Amino acid sequence: MLLVLALGVVLVAPSAQAKPATAKKKVKAAAAEASPAPEATPSLEPKAIEVLKAASNRLAAVRTLKFNAVHFYESSSRHGHPLAFTTKSEVTLQRPDKLRVIMSADGPASEFYYDGKKMMAYAPAENLVAIADAPGTLDSALEQAYNSAAIYFPFADWIVTDPYKEMSDGMKLAYYIGQSKVVGGTTTDMVAYIDHGVFIQAWIGADDKLPRLLHATYLEDPERLRHTLVLSDWQLDPAVPADSFTSAKAASANPMPFAHPHPETSPAAEPAAKGKPSKPHQTN
Repeated sequence: MLLVLALGVVLVAPSAQAKPATAKKKVKAAAAEASPAPEATPSLEPKAIEVLKAASNRLAAVRTLKFNAVHFYESSSRHGHPLAFTTKSEVTLQRPDKLRVIMSADGPASEFYYDGKKMMAYAPAENLVAIADAPGTLDSALEQAYNSAAIYFPFADWIVTDPYKEMSDGMKLAYYIGQSKVVGGTTTDMVAYIDHGVFIQAWIGADDKLPRLLHATYLEDPERLRHTLVLSDWQLDPAVPADSFTSAKAASANPMPFAHPHPETSPAAEPAAKGKPSKPHQTN
Protein backbone atom coordinates (compact mmCIF):
# COMPACT_ATOMS: atom_id res chain seq x y z
CA MET A 1 0.00 0.00 0.00
CA LEU A 2 1.31 4.28 1.26
CA LEU A 3 5.44 12.07 4.97
CA VAL A 4 7.47 14.57 6.92
CA LEU A 5 4.78 16.79 8.35
CA ALA A 6 5.14 20.53 8.73
CA LEU A 7 4.18 21.35 12.32
CA GLY A 8 2.16 24.50 12.84
CA VAL A 9 2.13 26.34 16.18
CA VAL A 10 -1.02 28.28 17.11
CA LEU A 11 -0.47 31.00 19.69
CA VAL A 12 -3.40 32.26 21.77
CA ALA A 13 -3.00 35.60 23.54
CA PRO A 14 -3.61 35.11 27.31
CA SER A 15 -5.20 38.57 27.64
CA ALA A 16 -8.09 37.47 25.45
CA GLN A 17 -9.37 35.30 28.27
CA ALA A 18 -9.99 38.37 30.43
CA LYS A 19 -12.25 40.12 27.89
CA PRO A 20 -16.03 39.73 28.19
CA ALA A 21 -17.66 37.44 25.64
CA THR A 22 -19.52 40.40 24.05
CA ALA A 23 -16.24 42.22 23.49
CA LYS A 24 -14.73 39.18 21.81
CA LYS A 25 -17.72 38.90 19.48
CA LYS A 26 -17.38 42.57 18.46
CA VAL A 27 -13.65 42.17 17.79
CA LYS A 28 -14.29 39.11 15.60
CA ALA A 29 -17.06 40.87 13.67
CA ALA A 30 -14.88 43.92 13.04
CA ALA A 31 -11.99 41.76 11.87
CA ALA A 32 -14.26 39.90 9.47
CA GLU A 33 -15.46 43.16 7.93
CA ALA A 34 -11.94 44.61 7.65
CA SER A 35 -10.35 41.67 5.83
CA PRO A 36 -11.75 39.47 3.06
CA ALA A 37 -12.24 35.78 3.69
CA PRO A 38 -9.15 33.74 2.68
CA GLU A 39 -9.43 31.71 -0.49
CA ALA A 40 -10.06 28.02 0.10
CA THR A 41 -7.04 25.80 -0.45
CA PRO A 42 -7.71 23.27 -3.21
CA SER A 43 -8.11 19.77 -1.80
CA LEU A 44 -6.02 18.32 -4.66
CA GLU A 45 -3.20 20.73 -5.40
CA PRO A 46 -2.01 20.60 -9.04
CA LYS A 47 1.69 20.52 -8.06
CA ALA A 48 1.18 17.49 -5.82
CA ILE A 49 -0.81 15.70 -8.51
CA GLU A 50 1.90 16.50 -11.06
CA VAL A 51 4.58 14.91 -8.86
CA LEU A 52 2.52 11.76 -8.18
CA LYS A 53 1.56 11.34 -11.85
CA ALA A 54 5.17 11.70 -12.97
CA ALA A 55 6.28 8.96 -10.55
CA SER A 56 3.41 6.74 -11.64
CA ASN A 57 4.18 7.21 -15.32
CA ARG A 58 7.88 6.45 -14.79
CA LEU A 59 7.17 3.13 -13.09
CA ALA A 60 4.27 2.13 -15.37
CA ALA A 61 6.46 2.55 -18.45
CA VAL A 62 9.01 -0.12 -17.52
CA ARG A 63 8.66 -3.80 -18.43
CA THR A 64 10.99 -5.19 -15.75
CA LEU A 65 11.86 -3.69 -12.40
CA LYS A 66 14.05 -4.40 -9.39
CA PHE A 67 14.28 -2.52 -6.09
CA ASN A 68 14.66 -2.99 -2.35
CA ALA A 69 12.02 -1.96 0.17
CA VAL A 70 12.70 -1.63 3.90
CA HIS A 71 9.49 -1.31 5.91
CA PHE A 72 9.57 0.05 9.48
CA TYR A 73 6.26 -0.42 11.25
CA GLU A 74 4.94 -0.17 14.79
CA SER A 75 2.90 -2.76 16.64
CA SER A 76 1.49 -2.50 20.15
CA SER A 77 3.28 -4.58 22.78
CA ARG A 78 1.56 -6.44 25.61
CA HIS A 79 2.57 -3.52 27.85
CA GLY A 80 0.88 -1.02 25.56
CA HIS A 81 4.04 0.55 24.14
CA PRO A 82 4.48 0.73 20.35
CA LEU A 83 7.33 -1.56 19.31
CA ALA A 84 9.10 -1.02 15.99
CA PHE A 85 9.73 -3.90 13.60
CA THR A 86 11.30 -4.09 10.15
CA THR A 87 11.12 -6.13 6.99
CA LYS A 88 13.38 -5.97 3.94
CA SER A 89 11.96 -7.02 0.58
CA GLU A 90 14.07 -7.68 -2.51
CA VAL A 91 11.57 -7.16 -5.31
CA THR A 92 11.74 -8.33 -8.94
CA LEU A 93 8.83 -7.96 -11.35
CA GLN A 94 8.10 -8.42 -15.01
CA ARG A 95 4.95 -6.97 -16.49
CA PRO A 96 2.24 -8.02 -16.89
CA ASP A 97 2.28 -11.24 -14.90
CA LYS A 98 5.39 -12.00 -12.83
CA LEU A 99 6.60 -11.08 -9.34
CA ARG A 100 9.17 -12.29 -6.83
CA VAL A 101 9.56 -10.93 -3.29
CA ILE A 102 12.34 -12.28 -1.05
CA MET A 103 11.70 -10.95 2.45
CA SER A 104 13.90 -10.97 5.54
CA ALA A 105 12.42 -9.62 8.75
CA ASP A 106 12.52 -9.20 12.52
CA GLY A 107 11.04 -12.68 12.60
CA PRO A 108 10.76 -15.56 10.13
CA ALA A 109 11.80 -14.87 6.53
CA SER A 110 9.41 -15.51 3.64
CA GLU A 111 9.39 -15.75 -0.14
CA PHE A 112 6.62 -15.05 -2.64
CA TYR A 113 6.57 -16.17 -6.27
CA TYR A 114 4.04 -15.44 -9.00
CA ASP A 115 4.65 -16.69 -12.55
CA GLY A 116 1.35 -15.79 -14.22
CA LYS A 117 -0.24 -19.15 -13.43
CA LYS A 118 0.59 -20.02 -9.81
CA MET A 119 1.31 -18.15 -6.59
CA MET A 120 3.64 -19.61 -3.96
CA ALA A 121 4.13 -18.32 -0.42
CA TYR A 122 7.16 -20.06 1.09
CA ALA A 123 8.43 -20.12 4.68
CA PRO A 124 12.05 -21.39 4.48
CA ALA A 125 12.63 -21.89 8.22
CA GLU A 126 9.55 -24.11 8.57
CA ASN A 127 9.93 -25.59 5.06
CA LEU A 128 6.25 -24.88 4.38
CA VAL A 129 4.70 -23.68 1.14
CA ALA A 130 1.22 -22.54 0.13
CA ILE A 131 0.43 -22.79 -3.59
CA ALA A 132 -2.65 -21.50 -5.39
CA ASP A 133 -3.85 -20.98 -8.93
CA ALA A 134 -3.41 -17.33 -9.89
CA PRO A 135 -5.05 -14.90 -12.32
CA GLY A 136 -3.20 -13.72 -15.42
CA THR A 137 -2.21 -10.20 -14.34
CA LEU A 138 -0.11 -8.83 -11.51
CA ASP A 139 -2.83 -6.46 -10.32
CA SER A 140 -5.34 -9.31 -9.98
CA ALA A 141 -2.77 -11.57 -8.33
CA LEU A 142 -1.97 -8.96 -5.67
CA GLU A 143 -5.67 -8.54 -4.94
CA GLN A 144 -6.24 -12.29 -4.75
CA ALA A 145 -3.22 -12.82 -2.47
CA TYR A 146 -4.59 -10.23 -0.06
CA ASN A 147 -8.22 -11.36 -0.14
CA SER A 148 -7.49 -15.07 0.18
CA ALA A 149 -4.41 -15.13 2.41
CA ALA A 150 -3.90 -11.61 3.85
CA ILE A 151 -0.62 -11.28 1.94
CA TYR A 152 -0.01 -7.56 1.56
CA PHE A 153 3.10 -5.73 0.40
CA PRO A 154 3.42 -2.10 1.58
CA PHE A 155 4.84 -1.11 -1.82
CA ALA A 156 1.98 -2.74 -3.76
CA ASP A 157 0.45 0.55 -4.95
CA TRP A 158 3.69 1.41 -6.76
CA ILE A 159 4.02 -1.79 -8.80
CA VAL A 160 0.50 -2.09 -10.23
CA THR A 161 -0.24 -1.26 -13.87
CA ASP A 162 -1.26 2.34 -13.14
CA PRO A 163 -0.06 3.50 -9.70
CA TYR A 164 -1.68 6.93 -9.93
CA LYS A 165 -5.08 5.43 -10.74
CA GLU A 166 -4.76 3.19 -7.68
CA MET A 167 -4.08 6.25 -5.52
CA SER A 168 -6.53 8.68 -7.09
CA ASP A 169 -9.53 6.34 -6.83
CA GLY A 170 -9.59 7.01 -3.08
CA MET A 171 -7.68 10.30 -2.87
CA LYS A 172 -9.30 12.93 -0.65
CA LEU A 173 -6.44 15.38 -0.19
CA ALA A 174 -3.09 16.10 -1.85
CA TYR A 175 -0.71 18.99 -1.35
CA TYR A 176 2.89 19.89 -2.15
CA ILE A 177 5.24 20.51 0.79
CA GLY A 178 8.57 21.46 -0.77
CA GLN A 179 11.95 19.91 -1.58
CA SER A 180 14.44 17.93 0.46
CA LYS A 181 18.09 17.12 -0.20
CA VAL A 182 18.35 14.53 2.56
CA VAL A 183 16.56 11.38 1.36
CA GLY A 184 18.15 8.93 -1.06
CA GLY A 185 21.19 11.12 -1.74
CA THR A 186 19.22 13.23 -4.22
CA THR A 187 16.82 16.14 -4.38
CA THR A 188 13.26 14.98 -3.73
CA ASP A 189 9.84 16.59 -3.96
CA MET A 190 7.74 16.13 -0.83
CA VAL A 191 4.00 15.62 -1.18
CA ALA A 192 1.29 14.55 1.26
CA TYR A 193 -2.01 12.90 0.40
CA ILE A 194 -4.85 10.85 1.84
CA ASP A 195 -5.59 7.62 0.00
CA HIS A 196 -8.35 5.24 1.15
CA GLY A 197 -8.15 6.46 4.75
CA VAL A 198 -4.34 6.42 4.89
CA PHE A 199 -2.37 9.64 5.33
CA ILE A 200 0.86 9.37 3.34
CA GLN A 201 3.85 11.66 2.97
CA ALA A 202 6.11 10.81 0.06
CA TRP A 203 9.59 11.87 -0.98
CA ILE A 204 9.91 11.45 -4.76
CA GLY A 205 13.05 12.10 -6.80
CA ALA A 206 12.82 15.51 -8.47
CA ASP A 207 14.85 14.32 -11.47
CA ASP A 208 14.36 10.55 -11.72
CA LYS A 209 10.70 10.61 -10.48
CA LEU A 210 11.25 7.52 -8.32
CA PRO A 211 9.70 7.20 -4.84
CA ARG A 212 12.38 7.12 -2.14
CA LEU A 213 10.53 7.32 1.16
CA LEU A 214 6.91 6.93 2.27
CA HIS A 215 5.54 7.60 5.73
CA ALA A 216 1.98 6.48 6.46
CA THR A 217 -0.61 6.66 9.23
CA TYR A 218 -3.90 4.77 9.09
CA LEU A 219 -6.39 7.44 10.09
CA GLU A 220 -8.96 4.97 11.43
CA ASP A 221 -6.37 3.26 13.62
CA PRO A 222 -7.07 4.60 17.16
CA GLU A 223 -3.42 4.04 18.11
CA ARG A 224 -2.13 5.93 15.04
CA LEU A 225 0.79 3.53 14.69
CA ARG A 226 3.31 4.66 12.09
CA HIS A 227 4.61 2.91 8.98
CA THR A 228 7.72 4.02 7.07
CA LEU A 229 8.88 2.57 3.76
CA VAL A 230 12.37 3.21 2.35
CA LEU A 231 12.76 2.36 -1.36
CA SER A 232 16.25 2.03 -2.87
CA ASP A 233 18.50 0.35 -5.45
CA TRP A 234 16.08 0.98 -8.29
CA GLN A 235 16.80 -0.86 -11.55
CA LEU A 236 14.50 -0.03 -14.45
CA ASP A 237 14.23 -2.53 -17.31
CA PRO A 238 17.07 -4.80 -16.13
CA ALA A 239 17.62 -8.22 -17.71
CA VAL A 240 15.69 -10.78 -15.65
CA PRO A 241 16.33 -14.55 -16.03
CA ALA A 242 13.27 -16.54 -17.06
CA ASP A 243 13.44 -18.77 -13.97
CA SER A 244 13.33 -15.86 -11.50
CA PHE A 245 9.65 -16.27 -10.69
CA THR A 246 9.55 -19.81 -9.42
CA SER A 247 11.55 -21.94 -7.00
CA ALA A 248 12.04 -25.70 -7.14
CA LYS A 249 13.02 -25.71 -3.45
CA ALA A 250 9.85 -23.86 -2.48
CA ALA A 251 7.66 -26.06 -4.67
CA SER A 252 9.00 -29.20 -2.97
CA ALA A 253 8.39 -27.96 0.61
CA ASN A 254 5.65 -29.33 2.85
CA PRO A 255 2.28 -28.04 1.66
CA MET A 256 -0.06 -25.89 3.73
CA PRO A 257 -3.34 -24.19 2.78
CA PHE A 258 -3.19 -20.93 0.84
CA ALA A 259 -5.55 -19.19 3.26
CA HIS A 260 -5.83 -16.37 5.78
CA PRO A 261 -3.91 -17.30 8.96
CA HIS A 262 -6.77 -15.91 11.08
CA PRO A 263 -10.05 -16.56 9.22
CA GLU A 264 -12.13 -14.66 11.78
CA THR A 265 -10.30 -11.44 10.81
CA SER A 266 -9.95 -12.16 7.10
CA PRO A 267 -10.50 -9.39 4.53
CA ALA A 268 -13.69 -11.17 3.49
CA ALA A 269 -14.98 -11.00 7.05
CA GLU A 270 -13.94 -7.38 7.62
CA PRO A 271 -14.75 -4.93 4.81
CA ALA A 272 -11.80 -2.64 4.07
CA ALA A 273 -11.32 0.33 1.81
CA LYS A 274 -10.75 -0.58 -1.83
CA GLY A 275 -7.19 -1.76 -2.31
CA LYS A 276 -6.14 -1.10 1.28
CA PRO A 277 -6.11 -3.33 4.35
CA SER A 278 -7.29 -1.86 7.62
CA LYS A 279 -3.72 -2.35 8.83
CA PRO A 280 -0.80 -3.74 6.83
CA HIS A 281 -0.64 -7.51 7.01
CA GLN A 282 2.84 -8.95 7.13
CA THR A 283 3.82 -12.03 5.16
CA ASN A 284 6.30 -13.16 7.79
